[in-house]
Amino acid sequence: MPEEILFESESVQTREAVAQYLRRVADNLDAGGEITFSAGDQSVTMDPPASVEFEVKVEREGPAGAAGELSIELELEWDENGGEGGDGPLEIE
Repeated sequence: MPEEILFESESVQTREAVAQYLRRVADNLDAGGEITFSAGDQSVTMDPPASVEFEVKVEREGPAGAAGELSIELELEWDENGGEGGDGPLEIE
């Protein structure tokens, strides 16, 4: 299925700024309302359903045995037409 990017932003932020941004997203999810993402001249509003598929991925990119780039990816996904899925509870320590 082709992918259409509705919004994309990449910038260097402090850990504290990232945590504050994620808290605002989490607060909007808790409240059950829409979430508007904006940066510069682009903006998109999403209205996640009560249940979403939540993916957490931790990666290391680069040559084996050498320093590389580490990343944490958090993804919420849902079918525009409804439906639910998932593997069960996710925990963070």
